[in-house]
Amino acid sequence: MTKGISYQDKPWLKNYEDGVPENIRIEKASLPDFLDRTAKDFPDKMALNFQGYTINYRELNNMVNNFAACLNSFGIKKGDSVAILLPNLIPCVVSYYAIIKLGGIAVMNNPLYSDRELEYQFNNSGSKLLITLDLLGNRMIDLRPKTGIKQIIYTSIGDYLPFPKNILFPLVGKKKGLAADVKPSDSVYKWKDLLSKHFPAPPRVSISFDDVAMYQYTGGTTGVSKGVMLTHANLSTQVQQVRAWFPKFNRGEEVMLGALPFFHVFGLTVAMNFSIYMGWGDVLVPKPQPEPLLEAIGKFRPTFAPLVPTMYIGMLNNPLINKTDMTSIKGCFSGSAPLPVEVIRDFEKKTGAVIVEGFGMTESSPVTHVNPFAGGKRKVGSIGLPISDTESRIVDLNDGKTDLPVGEIGELIVKGPQVMKGYWNIPEETANTLAGGWLHTGDIAKMDDDGYFFIVDRKKDMIISGGYNVYPRDVEEVFFEHPKVQEATAIGIPHPVRGESVKVFVVLKEGETATKEELIEHCKKSLATYKLPTEIEFREELPKTNVGKVLKKNLRAESAIK
Repeated sequence: MTKGISYQDKPWLKNYEDGVPENIRIEKASLPDFLDRTAKDFPDKMALNFQGYTINYRELNNMVNNFAACLNSFGIKKGDSVAILLPNLIPCVVSYYAIIKLGGIAVMNNPLYSDRELEYQFNNSGSKLLITLDLLGNRMIDLRPKTGIKQIIYTSIGDYLPFPKNILFPLVGKKKGLAADVKPSDSVYKWKDLLSKHFPAPPRVSISFDDVAMYQYTGGTTGVSKGVMLTHANLSTQVQQVRAWFPKFNRGEEVMLGALPFFHVFGLTVAMNFSIYMGWGDVLVPKPQPEPLLEAIGKFRPTFAPLVPTMYIGMLNNPLINKTDMTSIKGCFSGSAPLPVEVIRDFEKKTGAVIVEGFGMTESSPVTHVNPFAGGKRKVGSIGLPISDTESRIVDLNDGKTDLPVGEIGELIVKGPQVMKGYWNIPEETANTLAGGWLHTGDIAKMDDDGYFFIVDRKKDMIISGGYNVYPRDVEEVFFEHPKVQEATAIGIPHPVRGESVKVFVVLKEGETATKEELIEHCKKSLATYKLPTEIEFREELPKTNVGKVLKKNLRAESAIK
């Protein structure tokens, strides 16, 4: 180790912002407990704001209790899985808290997923009930027989709108593609109809801090989608860790920009759970494109904005930014991909805010590293310092346990109370990922003498497109299903807005011809839009090792040169 520094010395501690502790006194309370407390402390404070329609914390807590009673009447009990397939709407927040209050297991799903992807997650999780949007209702009714889902509850964007939007929505919603009729079917219910029939008196359920609260699906080196088991302890501890990292922000005093999708663990923890824990208002943005983001900032004046790089870049490149007052924002948190220096500079200039970059994984709820917010040194290109109660090391890539000297490149591993219980029903993968009691991230990184960590590369081949994870095998398998395709391999290539996009190299079967457009059309049946390739290159053969493994690093290098 350089200068005798070791990871056990925790050199990062000397760079913590004043007031940030090495360890926190963890309160053993669940997220619904925090909501109960916030509702008592700030009953009249705005909890959620959807396009100007607001509910306060008393109303939010009542809705959660009401819906928990509804779920109980459907037979949902402790340990049962319930799927949520919603963008950032009021019913999404209510559903999540109601499920885990009953001791159920919340299963968050991406509304952009194809039926094939959803079918796998519904079945793998054992979901018994689904909460979704009217726009997806008919698809889900058709998909239901292939799953174990018994009841479907659907809401609408028009369920919670301010005057006069609530009057106009029934007239224009369907024309604008914002609403849809759901065909009659057994055990299919309207959200608002159910809430009107139940009293906010759910049964009291004994929940252990170590009980599983949710399955959050992710992928890995194999490309197999895995259900990450996050416990009540993981989720509760994580919001307490985030609070400790931002000591200058007080309970009840800020407004969150709830633009990160809540079905993604970054948005779930930082933009939803943390906001409720802190008693902040949350401005919900279901479609975080530049225009809705800028409109929400200009109208509702959020002060804290966790976002991904594509959102910062999109707003800076949109002409509306010159007409939007951004100065309400005090702090920004960026994750999922590196944020270019010029973007940090330009956005901070527009807002007067401070942007801190961090790092996390689904398997760690997700935050493990963040740059100091104020009064500490931010290092460009660094993911920052391990947060309170979190240890971090760089180990040999081959054996996964030998510490490397400071400054040398190896695999990043972490340990802390936010690290998952394991993968649902995949004990071998759990044992590998949590070998030796440490979370093996699969990311190649280094640490400098000050305790700042830097991601150098990804051990995994995962592609991050617009803040969403894209696993090459998901894309490749769809190509292999095409009758003309002999081989296909997917890589990530730089994209000016998304950060990365998907490029696929294809070898056709002998005598066959195909076009890029034909193959992309084939993919649309099975892949979410953000997973679709932007480039397809036809090859006679793919570069491989002597044992037949495709050399993706060679293809990435060739694409970089081009």
